[in-house]
Amino acid sequence: MVAVTFLKGLAVGAVIAAPVGPIGALCVRRTLAAGRRCGIVSGLGAATADAMYGAVAALGVNCVADFMIRQQAWLGIIGGAFLCCLGVKAFLAKPQEKSPPASRSTLLGYYASTLLLTLTNPLSIIAFVAIFASLGLASAGVSGFSTVVLILGVFLGSAMWWLLLSGSVGVFRGRFNASGLRWVNRISGVIIVCCGLLALTAGIIRMG
Repeated sequence: MVAVTFLKGLAVGAVIAAPVGPIGALCVRRTLAAGRRCGIVSGLGAATADAMYGAVAALGVNCVADFMIRQQAWLGIIGGAFLCCLGVKAFLAKPQEKSPPASRSTLLGYYASTLLLTLTNPLSIIAFVAIFASLGLASAGVSGFSTVVLILGVFLGSAMWWLLLSGSVGVFRGRFNASGLRWVNRISGVIIVCCGLLALTAGIIRMG
């Protein structure tokens, strides 16, 4: 039973992480611009946020879920503004064919930024609550130990996806010269800004 719960957690984590969006574009850009480790650390930030939302859904913490859903507008505005800033920064970034090893503070910043972006996406908590309810994974049907196993599965499922994505993209990093990396920065920057503007617009509309 515990093994089945763990596998369900793995599947949920992978399914939640897999859709291509601004976090995916950000991880791809960081992998190509700064190396595989930077992309993986960025993905781990998103995986941590997925595990946190998975915990909320698994434990049936309705007050937290309800609060996040009620604050969709503000979360969308905050997340959208943050995305726009990151997108502009990516667009204007100066490409380097051989980037120096990322410092600990840089890696921490990458981790924190994707953690915050994922947490400010109101669709994440809605998706987790819906998936957990459909699979019968709420706290009413899962023991305490199984809940921990489930949350661990969600984290590992999400982390495995980001590891696969960053690892695959990292294989091609050596094929990009400065000009190619410049276009990667510009394209990913535009994608991230567009996602940010959409989130901002949706948040403003909800406020109205």
